[in-house]
Amino acid sequence: MRNAGHAAATGETPAYLIKRLLLGRPLITRQIRRQHLSNPVALGVLSPDAISSSAYGTEEILIELLPYAGLAAYVLLLPVTGVILGILILVTASYRQVVTAYTRAGGSYVVARDNLGPRIAQIAAAALLVDYVVTVAVQSAAGTVAVVSAVPALGPYSVEIAVASVLAMLYGNLRGVREAGRLFAMPTYFFIAMLTLTIIVGVFREIVTGLPRYDPEQLTGAVPVHQGNGLVMGATVLILLRAFANGGSSLTGIEAISNSIRSFREPVGRNARLVLTVMAGILGFLVAGVSYLAFATHATPYQSGYPSVLAEIARAVFGGGPAGHVLYLLVQVATAAILFTGANTSFNGFPALADFVAEDRFLPRQLARRGHRLVFSNGIVVLAVLSIVLLVVSGGSVNALVPLYAIGVFTGFAMAGLGMTRYHLSRREHGWRHRLSINLAAGVVSTVVVAIFAVAKFTEGAWLVVVVFPLLVWALIGINHEYRTEAAILDRLRAEAQDRGAPAEHHAIVCADALDLAVLEALRYGRSLGADSLFALHLVVDAEHADRLRKRWDHYGIDAPLHIVDCPDRRIAPAARDYVIDLLERTREAHVTVLLPRRVASPVLGRLLHGRTGDAIAREVSRIPDAVATVVPFDVRGRVRPPSRRRLGRLLEHWQCRVVEADRQRIESYEHPAPSGAAVQIGRLTNGVRTVVQGRVEEIDEESPDARAISVGDDSGTLLLRVTEGKGGRRDLEVGQLLRVTGVAQRNEDAPESDAAFVMVDPTWWAVEDRSE
Repeated sequence: MRNAGHAAATGETPAYLIKRLLLGRPLITRQIRRQHLSNPVALGVLSPDAISSSAYGTEEILIELLPYAGLAAYVLLLPVTGVILGILILVTASYRQVVTAYTRAGGSYVVARDNLGPRIAQIAAAALLVDYVVTVAVQSAAGTVAVVSAVPALGPYSVEIAVASVLAMLYGNLRGVREAGRLFAMPTYFFIAMLTLTIIVGVFREIVTGLPRYDPEQLTGAVPVHQGNGLVMGATVLILLRAFANGGSSLTGIEAISNSIRSFREPVGRNARLVLTVMAGILGFLVAGVSYLAFATHATPYQSGYPSVLAEIARAVFGGGPAGHVLYLLVQVATAAILFTGANTSFNGFPALADFVAEDRFLPRQLARRGHRLVFSNGIVVLAVLSIVLLVVSGGSVNALVPLYAIGVFTGFAMAGLGMTRYHLSRREHGWRHRLSINLAAGVVSTVVVAIFAVAKFTEGAWLVVVVFPLLVWALIGINHEYRTEAAILDRLRAEAQDRGAPAEHHAIVCADALDLAVLEALRYGRSLGADSLFALHLVVDAEHADRLRKRWDHYGIDAPLHIVDCPDRRIAPAARDYVIDLLERTREAHVTVLLPRRVASPVLGRLLHGRTGDAIAREVSRIPDAVATVVPFDVRGRVRPPSRRRLGRLLEHWQCRVVEADRQRIESYEHPAPSGAAVQIGRLTNGVRTVVQGRVEEIDEESPDARAISVGDDSGTLLLRVTEGKGGRRDLEVGQLLRVTGVAQRNEDAPESDAAFVMVDPTWWAVEDRSE
């Protein structure tokens, strides 16, 4: 067990220990596994976002129609729903082409990037990123409506409940909760079963006995209802378009299958098409059924958002008896479960898309890094923060969020359709005209729908998306331009450095504002650089302080000269820059390294006790050709503070030691596991698979002082081990020794010149007792 001093030397901060306590022990990179889902599980896992939209799509249509068309809204509801279902069929047919053509990485972003170019693809990236953010907000808000519909007393706390649900999803996903498996599929099938039961019972009762009908004009708290009669009064084209725009939210989530194409088993394309078709069929049935029952019962939206139209339908269908009350509560539970599950899908989709876009250098690289639990932690946090902001600003209103929701969705549909159109035009495979017509129609119709949203819902929040989209696309392209500019500059500087060769002289300068341990550490490091000259530099701000520093320097006999330079305007960073420039001008083909001692203390106290002058000097020096600034940190607390004398302090340090040691041993045991179980014959090795083999050392070839090649064989073949000095097992090997080896087998490209078909690079081995002797 390491002692407290060694634990402190590991640099594990209290923040890391708190993170480990909350999120669990860190996962190892090799633990990343991609789970391939069966079709039933894939349907349950990938379709919550789409299928759950049937819970609020019909309500959103009625919210727009009732204030203007009155009771005629229920007649208009059916044809509007019919148009939406027609678009559902067209978009589904288009995405069937997407999952057929793109079986490794799909989605509208990949389709647009490969066929329309990376810049145009950023429109799809912006649309999907916005869509994922609004999905979390909408699904959480709608799930909260289902909760408060069942428990009206919670209504005043709707926003708090929605925000709490997002925070719970944030915590769960930071811990590495995976959206896969039967557990995440259960809410989807539960919702499908309960809503199907509601529709069947409702249609049966309407045909046989007739369903009870609500009177919207007599319901306290319902949305305003137009008092006129007939279809024409108030039902203008604009109102119909706005109702259609609201109802378009029922089609969200269709793209989830193509975005997660790699989750399917082989044959990927056929399985994805089947699941997509089944999902669209279920969604269409549920949307049509809910709209019909809303027409039959005159279920009415409320201004407060609850009870929901679906809750009113369930109440009318199942009645007020004990059995009806239980079924009503089950419908609300199923609705809340699938809506919250649908919100959680974005916590996988958004970080994965952000990683993809970041790999293309259109988003910051930080979004492509996996965190403590092998998830894209930065992307998860960004998604949660933006979603919570939307919930708070909108007051948790689904109706207020829908305009932001649907525009992003249909923009993605349009990019996928137009991208696939270009795909068919460039390849002209068998039957390409038929496929092209489907994708072109889907792309054009989706573009028209986006225009309808932008116009019809402009004053209700769509203006925000209309403004944000171009800005976000411009920002993505700007980030890419910055990355490409940096790469071009680095390439040019690397070429110039190679042309110039090594500098004739190297000067190392230690910036010293005092004589302390940090400066002495910087001087020690400066000597290790092997510079032609090493000296300290003090820029005078206080003459008395400079005089005391000179006397202390001479008193302790520091072997590096101290140069004291006056700084009359007290601007230390520009003075240091000018000094370095003057030194370079006096010495041709020279290189200067400026060492900046940094005293590392606690984050808060350290900033109070020590300035950040070193950072300013580093910025100035780094702009000078042939000069570099290096910060030399010195841990003040770790070097000079006495061990903790308090029992609590000793316990905390002991716990820190145990945590650090446990994580280290776990990582080492995973990366170099002790080989156990039956060894695989060398002749049956599989390329790219970590394997345990056992054989005798046949030959040891010292390829260089730092590397060697070891041939290990058994009755089935020979394996080549390429070992770098300091890695793998011990050097004291002998020909004929029996070894047990673990490592990743790779096909040997030099096999024609070698008997070894496979090679392991830097494996780990153990000597095995040879019982045959």
